[in-house]
Amino acid sequence: MGPALITLVLGGARSGKSELAEQLAGPRAVYVATGVATDEDMADRIAAHRRRRPAGWSTVETLDLAGALRTTPTDVVLIDSLGTWLARHNDFAVDAAALVAALAAHRAHAIVVSEEVGMGVHPETAVGRCFRDALGTLNRAIAEVADEVLLVVAGRSLRL
Repeated sequence: MGPALITLVLGGARSGKSELAEQLAGPRAVYVATGVATDEDMADRIAAHRRRRPAGWSTVETLDLAGALRTTPTDVVLIDSLGTWLARHNDFAVDAAALVAALAAHRAHAIVVSEEVGMGVHPETAVGRCFRDALGTLNRAIAEVADEVLLVVAGRSLRL
């Protein structure tokens, strides 16, 4: 096995970031899902993601991303997505250092999907600004250890 690779895939809503990440993962991967169906729209999004996954993939639904990486050290892992993970934590307080350490220790390809919120509409609310800032900081921390960072815009990817 060659050296592990960490790929961060960033993009806005409906940009194609998840689809690109799924292509990068290949035919066998562990899909780490961070979302839960809280309403009909989210249920539809989750169902669409499930339909796209190859039969050879397994799915782990968890908020313990570092733990998921530690328990699948030699498997390709696709984490989708950091924004959803962050939003499910009180005050957007996540252990970014533990996630970064688990990514760095992972021995196979780890693909992390996250929303790029720095180019979007300016949030009107304090909680919206807090989320944007927390996710921007988290994205930067993951990009620091990533071997590759891709930005997906309108279904096209750019290597950063």
